[in-house]
Amino acid sequence: MPRVRKGAARAQSRKRVLRKARGYYGVKSKHKYQAQNALIRAGVYRFRDRRRVKRDYRRLWVTRLTAACHMRGTRYSLFINGLKHAGVLLNRKMLSQIAIEDPKLFDKVCDLAKKSSKATPAKAAA
Repeated sequence: MPRVRKGAARAQSRKRVLRKARGYYGVKSKHKYQAQNALIRAGVYRFRDRRRVKRDYRRLWVTRLTAACHMRGTRYSLFINGLKHAGVLLNRKMLSQIAIEDPKLFDKVCDLAKKSSKATPAKAAA
C-alpha cells in the first residue's frame, strides 16, 4: 500500500492559520506553529475580556455616580438604597448618563433618594 502524504490539506491548513494570524508581530504571523499558539492565546484573551468589559463599564458607572453623589452631599450606597426604596428602576448606566448630561434632573433624583432612604439621619451625616 502506498504512503499517503497530506499535500493539499497541509497547505490549506497552513494558509487558514496564517490568514487568521495576519497582522501579528514577527514570527507569529509567518510560521504556522507560532501562529497557532498566538491564535490560541488570543482566543483565551477574547473569551476572558468579553466578560471583563462588562465589569469595567460597571466600575466606571459606579465611579461616576460616586463622584456625582459626593458633589451633592450624599454617599453612593445611600443613594442606591434610597432609589431602591423609592421604587426607581433606573440602572447605573442610565443614572451616570443623567449625572453627566442633565445635572438638574440628577439633583432631583438625588433628593428623591435622600428622602426615601431608610438610613437614620445620624448615620447619613457620618
